[in-house]
Amino acid sequence: MSAEDPKVVWHQHSVQRTSREQLAGHRGCVVWFTGLSGSGKSTIANLVDLQLNQRGVHTFLLDGDNIRHGLCASANLLEPTHGSDFAKRFGLGFGPADREENIRRIGSVAQLFVSAAVVTLTAFVSPYRIDRQRVREWVELHGQQGDFIEVFVDTPLEVCESRDPKGLYKLARQGKIASFTGISDPYEAPEHPEIHLHAGHRPGDELASEVVQWLVQQGIV
Repeated sequence: MSAEDPKVVWHQHSVQRTSREQLAGHRGCVVWFTGLSGSGKSTIANLVDLQLNQRGVHTFLLDGDNIRHGLCASANLLEPTHGSDFAKRFGLGFGPADREENIRRIGSVAQLFVSAAVVTLTAFVSPYRIDRQRVREWVELHGQQGDFIEVFVDTPLEVCESRDPKGLYKLARQGKIASFTGISDPYEAPEHPEIHLHAGHRPGDELASEVVQWLVQQGIV
């Protein structure tokens, strides 16, 4: 057995998911918020997190920007502590392959949280259907059907651009950001999301309540 070809096996845990869910008093699941930059994903996810927390639900929010500081850090962030070779190999940018790996890592972490009976909220642009579908398949392969809940935060591009909290749309329009979703790179909207939030100018707490009520109606929390 070499380091390049280790024999990796799946080890069953002594404490099963059902026991963790009985202790928590609810199921684990992934609530996957997807939408354009500036659509309100993070705001709504944070409000859902708050509302569920107030109900006594065990939750955790994986936010796109926060994850990019650690698990999916860029080469520039990794190089000072790990060196240039390591940073070039494992650091993630924003090209198609890097986006794919970013979502793969998030999906793997989310699946672990689901197994721990945590309602896991994620807020990522995640522009490609195939990447979101792969996460769904991975989560449900190691859990059960219905563990992955896709939430489409459907906000018109012009509204997202008018918000532009980071000034990214302006830079993309000026050609200073390559492969920017919605401008120079496509966003593949969900075709059959579990929850379709027609966001626009609706209040965030109203949209968050819609998500929470759906989870209640499905008997998840």
